[in-house]
Amino acid sequence: MIGYKLVRKRKDGSYGPLFINRKQRLDVGVWLEAEDHPTKGYAHRPGWHILAKPEAPHLSTKGRVWVKVIFPRNASVEHVRPSSQGGTWYTAPWVQIVGEVTPGE
Repeated sequence: MIGYKLVRKRKDGSYGPLFINRKQRLDVGVWLEAEDHPTKGYAHRPGWHILAKPEAPHLSTKGRVWVKVIFPRNASVEHVRPSSQGGTWYTAPWVQIVGEVTPGE
């Protein structure tokens, strides 16, 4: 299934998670297995957080980019949230980054 993920874009062009396990590198074209890092102050929702559309009005895009991803729909969990929080999103055990996208494409 196709989805979208907001990631940090580092000065060297590599990608990384927004909040938890920030040192991790997210390589393009490689299947990435979700890791579980319970973090104080954050709800425990293990898995990669993926949106149905490249829209998350509650998150800043400064220093961040949207990437298109593929993930196994049959192994993911759907979460229905308000549109102000990106609407429908998923948690998945695996994700593969396809490449950067510009919202509205």
